[in-house]
Amino acid sequence: MTIAADPVAAASQGVFIDNQWRPSASGATIEVSDPATGAVFARIAAGNAADIDAAVSAARRARAGAWGALDATGRGRILSRAAGLVLAEAEALARLESRDTGKPLAQARADIAATARYLEFYGGAADKVHGDMIPFLPGHFVTTEHVPFGVTGHIIPWNYPAQMFGRTIAAALAMGNACVLKPAEDACLTPLRLVEILRDAGLPAGALNCVPGRGEVAGAALCAHRGVDFLSFTGSPEVGVAVQAAAAAHHIGCTLELGGKSPQIVFADADLDRAMPVILRAITQNAGQTCSAGARLLVEDGIAGTVIERLRQAFPALTAGLPGDDRDLGPLISPAQLARVRGFCDRADADGIPLIAEGRIAANAPAGGNFIAPRAYGPVPRDHQLAREEVFGPVLSLMTFADEADAIGLANDTDYGLVAGVWSRDGSRAIRVARQIMVGQVFVNAYGAGGGIELPFGGMKKSGHGREKGFDALYEFAATRTMVIRHD
Repeated sequence: MTIAADPVAAASQGVFIDNQWRPSASGATIEVSDPATGAVFARIAAGNAADIDAAVSAARRARAGAWGALDATGRGRILSRAAGLVLAEAEALARLESRDTGKPLAQARADIAATARYLEFYGGAADKVHGDMIPFLPGHFVTTEHVPFGVTGHIIPWNYPAQMFGRTIAAALAMGNACVLKPAEDACLTPLRLVEILRDAGLPAGALNCVPGRGEVAGAALCAHRGVDFLSFTGSPEVGVAVQAAAAAHHIGCTLELGGKSPQIVFADADLDRAMPVILRAITQNAGQTCSAGARLLVEDGIAGTVIERLRQAFPALTAGLPGDDRDLGPLISPAQLARVRGFCDRADADGIPLIAEGRIAANAPAGGNFIAPRAYGPVPRDHQLAREEVFGPVLSLMTFADEADAIGLANDTDYGLVAGVWSRDGSRAIRVARQIMVGQVFVNAYGAGGGIELPFGGMKKSGHGREKGFDALYEFAATRTMVIRHD
């Protein structure tokens, strides 16, 4: 597979095992549809359990061979070279990502830049994972070291395929694991190119293998395979339960990132000129198809009217359109996702939840595309579905609170715990509140929708467990081994 003049030349390529494409065991394929038009424009292989078994076997050979023998500095150099290759091909990769996911081209370009940064960051970090010396009994010398698990399985979602590839694969490879990747069937064309880029950067055969296919077939086979030593999954809480159960069945660990219902808390003294543009971006980025989307806007009673008026002024200008037009948002990923988001809106309308404001769909948006105009509802009752369940679309729910204690209680009144934002000019209060919100990442007078590559990221409660990004991700993909040496 190469990206030449046509950035979607990722037609059916089989499965990637031992650094080469081979036909899938069944020969079956899956259609790839353009979210903006509904037209089929490519096909990917429909891998199955036999393909997963071949990929795991290749990974185990790599761990026992050239990849396992390579030192941390050598691993880092390969990842760093791959970062340079991604940047050299950045525009073509961005166009492929945009076509496959429907996201605006400017956002796809940012995603590819982030992918390169993941490879660069973990390339630089590979030889900087150090152990400790532990004071112990006289006549004993004790050290710890972090060792790779062996073979790690990775299941990534469709909303950020390139970024998710860099986020999970780069950290696992930096630690010396051999990887088997199952990308999402709805959008995976950039990962299919990225595995080749890692090969071209010098990654030994078998160190990274990729089996596209359906989650209930290839994904389930990867989770159940006895040759996998650790699992990394990003997706829905329901599938996360199945992944964790499969891991438990053969006593291995897993990292799960399972979504969110993230609050943005706006106190009466907040700088609204600074906050409102960020709040809008946090719900429209990637058409709201972001685990860390700022979907719950919690506003202090005294300024609720002001914030609602600002939303009424801002939302009509928000436009969903063709990816190449670089509107505020593109289409949703699929007709099924469009139906899901519309269902939330229809129920809110039927229940009489006030519609504060609505954006628009560009006039040139194709009728067959999965477009939906962004919406803001509120005040939303605290027990309503719109306030409690993850929509995964550009739908903002506004709720009000009375005071600081009420704000904290409302922010924590959710099954999820991924990201939160706190907006206040009172620094003491902002920090005090931030430290009481049960989430993995909190922003004060900012909102990063997942934050940077260097910042540990992950959830509490139904949002999952384990940490990605930053140095924490390296330790997730390693086991600590203690060595006790008696020398008296």
